[in-house]
Amino acid sequence: MSYQNILFEIKEGIAKLTLNRPDKLNSFTQAMHLEVRDALEKLRSDKSVRVLVLTGAGRGFCAGQDLSDRAVEPGAKGVDLGESVEKFYAPLVLALRDLPMPVICAVNGVAAGAGANLALACDIVLAAKSASFVEVFCKLGLIPDTGGTWILPRLIGHARATGLAMLGEKLSADRAEQWGLIWKAIPDEVLMNEAMAMAEHFATAPTKGLAYTKKAFQISYHNTLEEQLKLEGQMMRELGNSHDYREGVDAFIAKRAPQFKGE
Repeated sequence: MSYQNILFEIKEGIAKLTLNRPDKLNSFTQAMHLEVRDALEKLRSDKSVRVLVLTGAGRGFCAGQDLSDRAVEPGAKGVDLGESVEKFYAPLVLALRDLPMPVICAVNGVAAGAGANLALACDIVLAAKSASFVEVFCKLGLIPDTGGTWILPRLIGHARATGLAMLGEKLSADRAEQWGLIWKAIPDEVLMNEAMAMAEHFATAPTKGLAYTKKAFQISYHNTLEEQLKLEGQMMRELGNSHDYREGVDAFIAKRAPQFKGE
């Protein structure tokens, strides 16, 4: 597939996916959904990739859904938004969460609606100081989709999640960091440098262990403590037999830098 709405590159174990409709604040159309889906499928089949960086082109990260792509004409039959969620937004979030590698989101500007929740579905979120998060759904008579009703209360608790969802107020990057919604707010001019430095770190890290950490955290929301302890035992048994564990121990004893393969 040739990409018209995203930029996608893989170099030295790092994949970078840039939403590239800057004139529309990188809002989603069906065509952009299909391109992002294709890129994520390529990542799953490319064993050389150890980390993904997701960002946006121009002055915004993502303004959510491009409403002109599913506009409702006066007097016309309404649009089935449930179908839109089921076909595009739900698979997008699940694909990101299921990637067997860390996913870094570099929020370079406004992240609104589905764009906000897409960012928050990533593993580590870095945001420019000028960036903001806005749950605009309430202004359209909708609910926070793209996993928002699941992600928000788990990150910041019921009271703050409800306030954001029902008031639709803009949340600054600094406040998002204070609330624990994101990992870090960073000066605009160094955002991508820090995101790529983190990606370079992950590109040489024990990827399988990181992927299992990601998976274990996700499963923990559904498990009892006893079930989670059992899962930890299963994962540790497998990881303990991996090359990267043996390499990590050898490097520690020898007081040298480890050479992880990510397997």
